[in-house]
Amino acid sequence: MKLLWVEDERRLVEEGAFFLQQEGCVIHHAVTAEDAQHRLQANRYDLLLIDWMLPGRQGIDLCREVRSKWGTPVIILTARTEEEQKVLALENGADDYITKPFGIRELLARIRAVLRRTSMPGSTAETSAVDGLPSNASDRFFVQ
Repeated sequence: MKLLWVEDERRLVEEGAFFLQQEGCVIHHAVTAEDAQHRLQANRYDLLLIDWMLPGRQGIDLCREVRSKWGTPVIILTARTEEEQKVLALENGADDYITKPFGIRELLARIRAVLRRTSMPGSTAETSAVDGLPSNASDRFFVQ
């Protein structure tokens, strides 16, 4: 499965990406919403992980744009724990909401759950013979 992780904390992405790579994910990294927009125009992603608090533009605004233009599933990852923020994200297109700090195994489980619910036709994810998990054998892991 091919993910775009929009997060300004590079270390968080690197640590999370290491585990997700083991599970067959390809991770592209964007630090800003603008960088994410460029990547979305050039690539197709199965899911986006978006931090709420990004430099220059709120992740919630990017989430709303992603849903209206590309329809790609979105999980918001943020330190914001208030119910009001969770509801706002979900009402503006997020498929799930995870508060930081989070466990990487929980993140993977939530990614899989969102992908099961959304099942995008033409997705880059293919089902593997191992545990029926989404993967694409031709993809290679990298963090940009």
